[in-house]
Amino acid sequence: MNTKTFLTTKVTPVIAILLCCLLYLLGYFYIIIAALIMLVASAIEYKKDMFKSLGFQRNRINVKSLLIIAPILGIVMFLFYFYIMVPSAEYLTGQPIDFSVFEVYKGNLPAALSLLVIIWISAAFGEEIVFRGYLMRQFTKFFGSSKISLVINILLFGFIFGCIHAYQGITGQIVAGVTGMLLAIIFHLRKNDLWFVIAVHGFFDTAALVFMYYGWGA
Repeated sequence: MNTKTFLTTKVTPVIAILLCCLLYLLGYFYIIIAALIMLVASAIEYKKDMFKSLGFQRNRINVKSLLIIAPILGIVMFLFYFYIMVPSAEYLTGQPIDFSVFEVYKGNLPAALSLLVIIWISAAFGEEIVFRGYLMRQFTKFFGSSKISLVINILLFGFIFGCIHAYQGITGQIVAGVTGMLLAIIFHLRKNDLWFVIAVHGFFDTAALVFMYYGWGA
């Protein structure tokens, strides 16, 4: 392996990840910034194949997958999250999940529509590019695709995914972490189809926004 290859395939991803960690520790971590860092790192390493390296596969784009299966799966996942995971986590921790930051969207249509755009850009695309598209695939590149490696991969980034949802309290971190692990499993089962996982995540959060807007379950 020559020096240039070593720098692009080994050093670049390490620098990108360390930079995101530094931003997190300094309190300046924003998922969009993290996603942009990962995109730049992918461009440096893979050049014209940067999007393919993240899991953006042209041959996986189809109406049935993205507009029928993904929405159904996203909504089912949200119902499982809201009615099973959240109550279970609240019982274990003794603390209710903190959704207070979303109170402003209850019955506020303009704010809810603005959040919908942010959800798809930041959560669906941003979080999936960072956690599934970049971190999971880089982990596999460095540590292989054995069953043990896969389990560690899913657990590790699920845990970190939960940590960035600290504003929801310990209960919110737990359920967000488990949700991240479920999305990681879907990403693996779909053979790294990032389009599909983005769609599932987006419709999951869209269902959550509908619940917030109408105050269901409050």
